[in-house]
Amino acid sequence: MDSLITYDVGADGVATVTLDSPHNRNALSRALLAQLHAALAEACADARVRALVLTAAGPVFCSGADLKEDDRNEPPTDRIGLADVLVQLTGCPKPVVARVAGRARAGGLGLIAACDLAVAADSADFAFSEVRIGVVPAVISAVCLPLMDRRSAQELLLTGAVFDAARAVGSGLLTASVPDDALDRTVTSFTEQLVRGGPDALAGTKALLDGPAAHITADDRGALMAEFQELSRTYFASAEAKEGIAAFRERRSPDWPATPTDRR
Repeated sequence: MDSLITYDVGADGVATVTLDSPHNRNALSRALLAQLHAALAEACADARVRALVLTAAGPVFCSGADLKEDDRNEPPTDRIGLADVLVQLTGCPKPVVARVAGRARAGGLGLIAACDLAVAADSADFAFSEVRIGVVPAVISAVCLPLMDRRSAQELLLTGAVFDAARAVGSGLLTASVPDDALDRTVTSFTEQLVRGGPDALAGTKALLDGPAAHITADDRGALMAEFQELSRTYFASAEAKEGIAAFRERRSPDWPATPTDRR
């Protein structure tokens, strides 16, 4: 099978996962999704990896579904699908940064939205193009809609119109857009900040961001605060926190414990 994904771990602990199928604009074929799922699983399980960057080769980040595959009306099987990859991205205990240097369409926007941070070049453009071919953005709505303001979502999903990186930032889909020649520098700035955090603390903070606190009601606030107070005590008592606090007091970089087992 041709390699459609490249995977590399740098000395800084940042893993780069690259969609490497420029011949079909990095379309989400069955093979690419399976390889992407495998690479993400490897990165999430690798103790060396502190943060991930999801990027793409060629002028297009991702064109969405591979429409040349002719079995989309067949019953689901046990093969890897886009939903599996989106769940994997959102559930990864390590922070993931999307680096978007070119066009993104349909399912490609789902990949971007499933990352924790997303930075695009100013020249990149985007579209929820599903309605233009008579389908709906069902799977990616689970990760895109929580980020977007409702009026933007109504306009962009219903019209299928192309929009630029500035509009993507304004709608909530992107963290930032930057001049093309500043893209790599900006992504590196984010990853340098991310790897300074404690691995367990980053995983726990990701869980909070996607947990009940993100949707808290007044009636639930008291019980949830009591639960979180106990969670806070647990983290302050961990080996990771003890090292982080000692490093702060001694004005040095933390030497984080190597594995989650060692941190508790």
